[in-house]
Amino acid sequence: MCLDAPTIRPIDVLILCTANQCRSPMAEVLLRRHLERAGVEANVSSAGLYEGGAPATDHGVAAMADRGLDLSGHTSRRLTDDMVREADLVIAMTRLHAREAAVLVPDTLRKTFTLKELAREAAAAGERGRDEPFDVWLGRVAEHRTPGALIGVGHKDELDVADPIGGSRADYEVTADLLDRLLGEVVDLAFPLVTEERSA
Repeated sequence: MCLDAPTIRPIDVLILCTANQCRSPMAEVLLRRHLERAGVEANVSSAGLYEGGAPATDHGVAAMADRGLDLSGHTSRRLTDDMVREADLVIAMTRLHAREAAVLVPDTLRKTFTLKELAREAAAAGERGRDEPFDVWLGRVAEHRTPGALIGVGHKDELDVADPIGGSRADYEVTADLLDRLLGEVVDLAFPLVTEERSA
């Protein structure tokens, strides 16, 4: 197992969007690749707010295929409370998705972030320490967040990843590039020692 000593099992990451057909499945396979690159053992899954059973969108499949990732077998799932409870980290594409997770499991905000918020706050908190458990690092990441920014009324574009559904292939490419960059930044901060040792 490639995680450092304080972690005794693979981390479980849940990624959320609206229909689980565009953003969250793309983020799922992108994050899985970043974690594999870093040598991190993890379970990564995704879900949405709608009924499941739908495939990933054609543009999403194509955008991931260009990056060597296969979404052709993806089938959407609807978010459940068990998914939220079992996750060590919930990554939402927008504040709406984070709020829905909190409705299902009221204490989940301590481990739930929008992707943009997670990347921003992780950069502010700094790299995870050698002997620092993952949940303790997440606590540092959340230390200076403002709960109202995540669950309050109103819309804050700076915390949301826009939905490319109905858009062009170019729109999907922009979204995929953003997801890839932010997820890579988070992995590098959460698992810096593993990443450094593998690249040495």
